[in-house]
Amino acid sequence: MSNSPYIFDATMENFQQKVMEASASTPILVDVWAEWCAPCKQLTPLLEKLAEDYQGAFMLAKVNADEQDQLTSSLGVRSLPTIILVKNGQAVDGFNGALPESEIRKVLDKHVEAPKEDPYEKAHRIWEEGDVEGALAILSQMNQEDPENLKVLIDLAQLKAEMGDLETAEQVLDSLPPEEKMQHQAKQLAARIKFLKQSAELPPIKDLEMALEQDPKDPNALHQLALHHVLQENNAEAMDLLIRLMRVDSKYKDEVAKTTLIELFDKLGNNNPDVRTYRRKLYTLMH
Repeated sequence: MSNSPYIFDATMENFQQKVMEASASTPILVDVWAEWCAPCKQLTPLLEKLAEDYQGAFMLAKVNADEQDQLTSSLGVRSLPTIILVKNGQAVDGFNGALPESEIRKVLDKHVEAPKEDPYEKAHRIWEEGDVEGALAILSQMNQEDPENLKVLIDLAQLKAEMGDLETAEQVLDSLPPEEKMQHQAKQLAARIKFLKQSAELPPIKDLEMALEQDPKDPNALHQLALHHVLQENNAEAMDLLIRLMRVDSKYKDEVAKTTLIELFDKLGNNNPDVRTYRRKLYTLMH
């Protein structure tokens, strides 16, 4: 049972009063679930989160199908989870199975007046849901209203980089005050932009792997394959190749292996276990 004021357990005894009658003033979302139901375990935390997000714009009534078999049967439930939206004593909408948060919000927003969402939080929510253009529009508006908001500026740079506009992303980062450029998120993004720019000139991975089969000490192949792995977030593999390159030729391209390793350390942060491992290896090689 949740401690939230917006969530309660519905039973055969209280359903008429707490759901049907109460829905005349507040929409009630009925969640019919069971402990053994895997999709329920996916869905219920989302529904509970939304109940908190909507701050009482709707109430969440949870029906345990195993304990409330008579109520479950009377609701006509044939599969779990079943979600029913009750308003003014009538079932007005609903769905079966687990849906992503964005789809559940669409169902709710047809019948429920959602509280005003903080623009910054909304931008990040829809960004995570894949709506990069929508997030960009919100953050751009926030930037126009408050050009000094450095958090928004860094997010704009990251969005632009994700969209492939590396030049604009770099310009935004360059506009930051010197102390902000040293912050982890800005350093991480600057390193990623550099790797992305380099990636446009890389040969295919298979060609590089074949080159290393023929010559395991080919410095160019070691370097370029490492960059491929960075962009695929295979960070340990990338660092291993860069250490191999240092052992082959530490001076190659003005010590590019060492420089790239340090940039990669910046990108991942000191708490990353791979960074700690390969920083020690780098230290050993340099001393």
